[in-house]
Amino acid sequence: MKWGLLVLAAVLALVGSIALGPAGVPLGELARSDIVWSLRAPRGILAFLVGGSLAAAGTGLQALVRNPLADPFLLGLSGGAGLGAVAAIALDLSGPWMLPVAAFAGALLALGLVYRMGLVAGGVLDPRILLLGGVAVGAFAAAITTAIVSLADAAELRNAFLWLWGGLSAASWDSVLLIALYMPIPLFVLAAAARPLDLMALGEEPARYLGADVERVKRRVYLAASLLTAAAVAVSGVIGFVGLVMPHIARLVWGHRHRALLPAAFIGGGALLAIADTLARVVVAPRELPVGVVTALIGVPVFALLLRRWSTA
Repeated sequence: MKWGLLVLAAVLALVGSIALGPAGVPLGELARSDIVWSLRAPRGILAFLVGGSLAAAGTGLQALVRNPLADPFLLGLSGGAGLGAVAAIALDLSGPWMLPVAAFAGALLALGLVYRMGLVAGGVLDPRILLLGGVAVGAFAAAITTAIVSLADAAELRNAFLWLWGGLSAASWDSVLLIALYMPIPLFVLAAAARPLDLMALGEEPARYLGADVERVKRRVYLAASLLTAAAVAVSGVIGFVGLVMPHIARLVWGHRHRALLPAAFIGGGALLAIADTLARVVVAPRELPVGVVTALIGVPVFALLLRRWSTA
């Protein structure tokens, strides 16, 4: 029953993202409208894939570091991606793929730095140092980004801020194909780690005694979640709260077993971002809000309610 309701919500979110928009398209003409097939359909599908990727990445990272506040962007990836994208904007690099490529390269650079900082003696990945390293790298990248933005002209400044707040206005079938081809391997790695992640909730030592290869699981989950986040950021900009809030909502319904939790978070995250993007397009039409603003406006109250629930439990 609950899976049926979740899938229904996802379908309705996708249908809404296609049917609704600043340009009025009669329902009878939706199936043959160029606006639908060229703009709304790829944008709605991209929103679903990006939201699902961020939610799945957040689920894996929260289990990895055993911290309910862990978020895909807490590990410095957003700072690195933002630095790469803003540098590309400031340098006026031409080409439709330059901005995503620069953002992805910046995220990968941050990934490498944080991963190296997270390794302690003997090559063991320490989740606590990983979090601290992510905060440090993110803050350093944000400082350089701010310096670049402060020296940019007005047009570059606006483009940089819009990208840093997230948006899907540049969605196309090419970007949908890119992330659709990229996602399966990291998602498969996370799904394969579902049982070890369940064991690691008991602690690393009990997980080892129960047969989990803890160090290998930590490396694979961190790299898979980080690569998912990097790809999502590259095509959508920085969109917060989806990867933080949706795993908690999914746990309330599906519990803590990652075999069900990961797909539930993916579908729920996709639906959430599709709804948020639709609101971003229609609330102040013909203008458009950055979708990251909408996810923050939705995510902060929801997370506050979750915190209140935990504090009174």
